[in-house]
Amino acid sequence: MAGVAGVATVAAAPAILGAKKSGSTLPVIGTGAHQFEVIHDWGELPADIAYGNTHGVCEDSQGHIYVHHTVNKSSTSHNSMVIFDAKGKFVTSWGPDFMGGAHGLHIHKEGSTEYLYLCDTKRAVVVKATLKGEVVWSIGYPEQAAPYKPGADGKKIKYSPTNLAIAPNGDIYVGDGYGSSYINHYNSKGEYIRTFGGPGKEAGQLSTPHGIIVDNRGKSPILVVADRGNARIQRFTLDGKHIDFISGTNQPCHFGFSKKGDMTVVPDLGARVTIFDKENKVIEHLGDDSASEWRKTRVLTRDKFTPGKFVAPHGACFDHAGNIFVVEWVEVGRVTKLRKV
Repeated sequence: MAGVAGVATVAAAPAILGAKKSGSTLPVIGTGAHQFEVIHDWGELPADIAYGNTHGVCEDSQGHIYVHHTVNKSSTSHNSMVIFDAKGKFVTSWGPDFMGGAHGLHIHKEGSTEYLYLCDTKRAVVVKATLKGEVVWSIGYPEQAAPYKPGADGKKIKYSPTNLAIAPNGDIYVGDGYGSSYINHYNSKGEYIRTFGGPGKEAGQLSTPHGIIVDNRGKSPILVVADRGNARIQRFTLDGKHIDFISGTNQPCHFGFSKKGDMTVVPDLGARVTIFDKENKVIEHLGDDSASEWRKTRVLTRDKFTPGKFVAPHGACFDHAGNIFVVEWVEVGRVTKLRKV
C-alpha cells in the first residue's frame, strides 16, 4: 500500500465556517447538568479544502482535533485528514490515499507515542499511522478467515471495514460494517486471530456492525458494537461471545467515552446524538430531529440545516474539557462543537 502523503499547510485565507455573527446567539441544547452550546461548522477550514462526508473525529493528548472526511469533488486539496488546534485554527492536513474511502478513526497511545488507526471503505483496508500520517502497517482482505474464503463458485464475500477497537493487550477488532457484517480479530501486529458475528438478527449476529469500542470501565473489558442495521447496541466478550443488548438508539454509528469515564456519546445516524451514563442508561438525546426527512436534508446545502439540530451524526468524541465534537454524514460535511455550559 502506498504511504500516506501530501502534508499541507495553509496556502490561502481560511474560511471561518464557525464564526458567529455579531449579536447572534448560539443554540443551547440539553437539560440540567448536560447542557451544551452548539457551534456548527467549527474550525477554520482552508480555502483549498472542501469537506466530503465527515466520518470520523478524535482528539490527541495535545488537544488537537482530527477530522476524517471523504473529500468533496470541488476540493483542490485531496487530503482526507484535517487537523485543528483546540481553538479551531487549522494546523495541517494529509491523507490523499483515503479520498473517497475515509471512514473509521481511532487514536491509541502505545507507550509514550500516539497512533491513529483508520478504516478505508473504498480500498477495504485498515491502516495504522503516526499522527503525521506515516504508515506503520496495513491490513487488507481477511484471507485467513473461514467466511471470507472463496466459495464453490470461486467468489469471495464483500469486505469493507468501517471502524475498529483496541483491547488493553493491544488486540484489534475490526467491524466489517459495509461488507459482510463480521468482526475480525487481530493481535497488535495485525496478525489474524478469529472471526465472529456474521449477518442476522439473533443474539451474537450482526447487521452493519458500523462502530465498535472496547469498554474498560468495568471489572473486565467488554466489546461494544453499534449493530446499526439491527437498530441496537450489542455487547460481546473479547473472545466474541454475546453478552447482552443496550437499548436507547435508533441507528447507532459509533462511540466515545468521556475522559472521566462517566458518560458515553453515541452518534445516531437518525438525526440525533445520545449520551449514556456509566450504567448505559440514556441521559439525553441531543439535537434530536429524528422525525424530520433527514435523509433528504443531508444532500442539501448547509443553509438548509436547522441550527441546534443534527442531520446525520456519524462520529463523535469527548475532548479533555468535556465538550463533544460531532461529525456528520452530509455531502458538504459538518463539524459541530458542543461546548459544555
